[in-house]
Amino acid sequence: MIDAGWASVGFLLRGLFAIGHIEEQGGTRVASEFSALRAGPMTAAAMTAFAANSLLCRIALGAREIDAASFTSIRALSGAVILSIFLLARRSGFGDRKTDFRAVAALFAYMIFFSFAYITLAAGTGALILFGAVQLTMFAAALRQGERFSPLAWAGLALAIGGLVYLVSPGLAAPDPLGAGLMAVAGIAWGFYSLIGRGVTDPLAATARSFIFSVPLALLVSLAFWSEMTMSTRGLILAVLSGAVASGCGYVIWYAALPALTAGRAATVQLSVPVIAAIGGVLLLSEEASQRLVLASLMTLGGVFIVLSRRS
Repeated sequence: MIDAGWASVGFLLRGLFAIGHIEEQGGTRVASEFSALRAGPMTAAAMTAFAANSLLCRIALGAREIDAASFTSIRALSGAVILSIFLLARRSGFGDRKTDFRAVAALFAYMIFFSFAYITLAAGTGALILFGAVQLTMFAAALRQGERFSPLAWAGLALAIGGLVYLVSPGLAAPDPLGAGLMAVAGIAWGFYSLIGRGVTDPLAATARSFIFSVPLALLVSLAFWSEMTMSTRGLILAVLSGAVASGCGYVIWYAALPALTAGRAATVQLSVPVIAAIGGVLLLSEEASQRLVLASLMTLGGVFIVLSRRS
C-alpha cells in the first residue's frame, strides 16, 4: 500500500507541475484547453485521492501503527506544507490572506473525528457514513435557505436517510456505534466547511490557510492524548501520505478540474468516493463487502443521486 502511495505521489506531482505551468502562462485560453483535455483524468485522480484518505487512515489506525491524534496532527501539518509550497510557487501566493476561523474549526473537527472514527470502522463503511452526513447537512442547509424540493427529490432524500439508518441499525453486521457517531460528526463538520467555502474567491488559498491554522489545534489534541501516543515509521509515512498526497495534492487537482465541470457534475461525481473506498477496502484490506453495506450504499448513493439530479 505504501508503494502504491508513492506512485500516487508521482502522478499527483506531475499534475501539480502541469497546473503550475498554466499559472506561469497566465492565459485563460491555455487554462481552459488544459481543463477540457484533463478534466476526466484529473477528476478521477482527485476522487481516488479523497477515497485514499479513508484507506490510509484505516490501515494506519487498524494496525495500531499510529494513534488517532498523532495521525491528525501529521495529516494537518503535511497538508499545510504541500499546499503552502504550491501557493508560494504561483504568482498570487496566498491571495488576500483573510482567514475564516469558522472554516478552520470545521476542518479541524472533520479531521479529528474522522481519525478517531477509523479506529473501529471499516474503510467503506466510514466513507459511506461520512459522505451521507456531508450531503444531508448540505441538503438541510438548502432547505433552510428556502430551496424547494420536488416530490421525487424528497423521495430520494428519504431513500438516502433510510440507507444510512439501515447501515447503522443494530445487528451482527452493524458498525461500531461510537465509530459511526464520530464519523457522522466528521461528515457534518465537512458539510459546514463546504458551505462556508461556497463564497470564497480563491478556494485553494482558503483551504491552505485552514490547514495551516488547524495544525495548532491538532497538536493540542495530541498533547492531551500524549500518554496514548503510538507511532511507527510506517504509521508516520501513512499519515504524511494522507495529508500531503490524498488531502493536499488531491485538493489542488480537484480545484484545477472544477472549471471544466458543471455544478451538477461536480456534485454527482463525488458519489464515486465511498464506492472507491469500499472497493479499496475489499482489495487492499480484505474487508468484507457485506450485504448490509452493499444495500445501504445503493440506497444512500442512489437517493443522493436522485436529489442532485432533480436540483441540477
